[in-house]
Amino acid sequence: MALTTHPPLQLRARPPALAAAHRRRAHLPPRRARSCRSCAGADAGKAQARRAYPYDEIEPRWQAHWEERRTFRTPDIGDGLDTSRPKCYILDMFPYPSGAGLHVGHPLGYTATDILSRFKRMKGFNVLHPMGWDAFGLPAEQYAIQTGTHPKTTTARNIDCFRTQLKSLGFSYDWDREISTTEPAYYKWTQWIFLQLLKRGLAYQAEVPVNWCPALGTVLANEEVIDGVSERGGYPVIRKPMRQWMLRITSYADRLLEDLDDLDWPESIKEMQRNWIGRSEGAELEFCAVDQEGHDLGAKLTVYTTRPDTIFGATYLVVAPEHVLLPSLTSEEQRAHVEEYTEVAARKSELERTELQKEKTGVFSGSYAKNPATGEIIPIWVADYVLASYGTGAIMAVPAHDSRDHEFALKYELPIIKVVSPPNGNCDPEEAYADYGIMINSSSSSSGLNINGMLSQDAALEVTAWVESNGFGKKKVNYKLRDWLFARQRYWGEPFPVIYLDDTNEMVPLTENQLPLTLPELDDFTPTGTGEPPLTTAADWVRTTDLLTGKPARRETSTMPQWAGSCWYYLRFMDPKNSSTLVDKAKESYWGPVDIYVGGAEHSVLHLLYARFWHKVLYDIGVVSTKEPFKCLINQGLILGEVEYTAYRDNEGKWVSADSDSSLSDCIQEKVPADKITKVGDHYVLKDDPKIRLNARAYKMSKSRGNVINPDDVVSEYGADSLRLYEMFMGPLRDSKTWSTGGIEGVHRFLGRTWRLVVGTPLPDGSYKDGTMATDVEPTFEQLRVLHKCIARVSEEIQETRFNTAISAMMEFVNAAYKWDTQPKSVIDSFVLLLAPFAPHLAEELWFRLGHSQSLAHEQFPEAKNEYLKESEIVLPVQINGKTRGTILVDKECSEDDVFQIAASDERLSKYLDGKAIRKRIYVPGRILNVILDQQKART
Repeated sequence: MALTTHPPLQLRARPPALAAAHRRRAHLPPRRARSCRSCAGADAGKAQARRAYPYDEIEPRWQAHWEERRTFRTPDIGDGLDTSRPKCYILDMFPYPSGAGLHVGHPLGYTATDILSRFKRMKGFNVLHPMGWDAFGLPAEQYAIQTGTHPKTTTARNIDCFRTQLKSLGFSYDWDREISTTEPAYYKWTQWIFLQLLKRGLAYQAEVPVNWCPALGTVLANEEVIDGVSERGGYPVIRKPMRQWMLRITSYADRLLEDLDDLDWPESIKEMQRNWIGRSEGAELEFCAVDQEGHDLGAKLTVYTTRPDTIFGATYLVVAPEHVLLPSLTSEEQRAHVEEYTEVAARKSELERTELQKEKTGVFSGSYAKNPATGEIIPIWVADYVLASYGTGAIMAVPAHDSRDHEFALKYELPIIKVVSPPNGNCDPEEAYADYGIMINSSSSSSGLNINGMLSQDAALEVTAWVESNGFGKKKVNYKLRDWLFARQRYWGEPFPVIYLDDTNEMVPLTENQLPLTLPELDDFTPTGTGEPPLTTAADWVRTTDLLTGKPARRETSTMPQWAGSCWYYLRFMDPKNSSTLVDKAKESYWGPVDIYVGGAEHSVLHLLYARFWHKVLYDIGVVSTKEPFKCLINQGLILGEVEYTAYRDNEGKWVSADSDSSLSDCIQEKVPADKITKVGDHYVLKDDPKIRLNARAYKMSKSRGNVINPDDVVSEYGADSLRLYEMFMGPLRDSKTWSTGGIEGVHRFLGRTWRLVVGTPLPDGSYKDGTMATDVEPTFEQLRVLHKCIARVSEEIQETRFNTAISAMMEFVNAAYKWDTQPKSVIDSFVLLLAPFAPHLAEELWFRLGHSQSLAHEQFPEAKNEYLKESEIVLPVQINGKTRGTILVDKECSEDDVFQIAASDERLSKYLDGKAIRKRIYVPGRILNVILDQQKART
């Protein structure tokens, strides 16, 4: 991997062709180039001033060097991989390659994983750091429908765009392992996993209520529906029953809960998964349905409750609008009202229906039920805050002890009976008391059940035992988690590897040697509008024959959801070219699990939960050797658009201050350019009228707001290393941050200072001399101390992913090095290696100029030596009569007498001591010196 020589760099204007190449999106139609706000309209002089070093020549050269030599390729086991070395598998969450390409928020997590990957390589680890594409799904198909372009074409184009952009940022991915979920060689194994689920009864078909979007022609997951419309396109969504493929994730609920404890994940993410799974212990109770006179209607309504102790406080029942018994429970007088209500409820998502803040609505069914504990007749209501998918789809309402039931009871004037008293007897009579306490009003001579005076927990056990012995119910563990709805009525997805026999409608799985079942070519992907998927139009593909019996059959025309391919991609990266098995056992055993997984918190539940479920199934059948797929999870924060300043004008066009008492809702909003505002205290005001305060806010980047920053433009203007460094320097990785072009100019100048520190200033013609300013002199102790303090700090901060403070440490080093008379080559070598994970292009160039013939990608990361980290001098506070008067710099081993002499000779302290009698001295080595003066003699 010896490097070829190259001519001295010339500091000259950027060639137009090179600038255009940086902005070009691979194979995409031309569009107007965007630029950072502060760059817009900048003249050539300003652009030249920003070019602090020749990044535009350095970066393309080193990217080409890495690609040509496959610098970051990770060998396979048996192909040169030294398995005696420790491994580190570092992974970014699978990106979806949209047509919009990257914005500057995307490289935040990618840069973090790249720094960690480069650091671990230099620390002697075998590093697996791959990249691929989660490319099936709704967005590509919608674009295909709108443009008439096959999704395969647009997907390939988008992938080319993303790949080009990622390579322009110098990320050290092993591109030999690149995969895409849309490739048959990949989804062959997605289909294989589905067959394993089917064999074990973990995949099944059922009639379930789903979110159906007629305009999109597909079923949507709950998280894809917002305020009753589809997240993509804003189309109306209704709830309707459909026969769908389901995965029995609920069978793994307890394991998914228990194994969270051993994961190095943010506690907030683990808690979100616990809440999503929602394990609860309670009881199922049976209520007999009756009419108003108490005559048995021949139906039993089963409810689930976590508080069986409150059964005496149940004053009504509530069933979900989709409850299977609702038609038989609805009286003729109420049928029109109930049907109207259920129709409205069908247009709401589950999230909308269960939102605590929303006003509760409901309708009386016309039927009643008998409370088994009291024998009393209570009404049955229909309300959308109860879901058919949770528990039994019916609840006993205890309004005195549940806030939702309480609100509902107040609205519809239903009885409220208090049955639990707080231990101290104090509670708000106007509010529901939901905690445990002592049972009251909880006995019945007719049923023989008496739990008065019991603690709630004991009463719950007593009630459960009573209903079980009397045949009214049983103990039950329940989960909020529902089985995974695993089908979409779309074209662009993995086909299901099953067929249906024409004569019996029996479902028959394909054999493994029939995989992959590939998608047919379609010209029309438009939803049918009937619920039938677009694949139904591919008649020649749908019609088939069962190979075992020769009987005519038809294929499944729904496809798998986008989640399918992203559930297991981390395993395929370990062995991407294997055509005979999903992943080689030896490779999985070495590389698994993923050591560091970085991505957005928006995937905290569904993707991570689904992937964990599939991994556990694969563990059970011996495909993987670990119980969990992702050892450590890191969620990066958002990068928000630049701060927007909003001013307000009244109807007469006069400015209105944002802190005005008058209503701003009647005012006209007006964006104000940054050069027209100034900051006063904690607020922003108009420069021309400081009395007018503005609103300042940063928003999430989006095309609709027009605040998206294109990384291509930033790379063109400042270089990839500047973009990488700035995104890490903005603040802690996990926090949200606001983009500021002024900030990137600062780190760009730092890289320019680093360049000039090592290479020197440009010659009169703009070129740079060969080599560097470094010399083969022995470094001084102070130089080594500065270096090793930097090494120690950068090493620790990278390990702890505090990249912003690691950059600060390197800035401090450069500031110190500028004051040195000499630049020892050994010291500069070490610093360049420290810089390499953050600014790899610049570091490679400096390393080459320092005389090295190999890339630094696999050089050893510097180690801090303790002898240079010990502080020989300390700052010691000095007190006079117990009051601190100043500090002195002393040696750690200084004696008390020496410390006092230094203090007495200090100009700031001597004035307190001159001519004063000293009664005693109190010296705590390394902590403080306190001089006690004789007050009597001081007064004379």
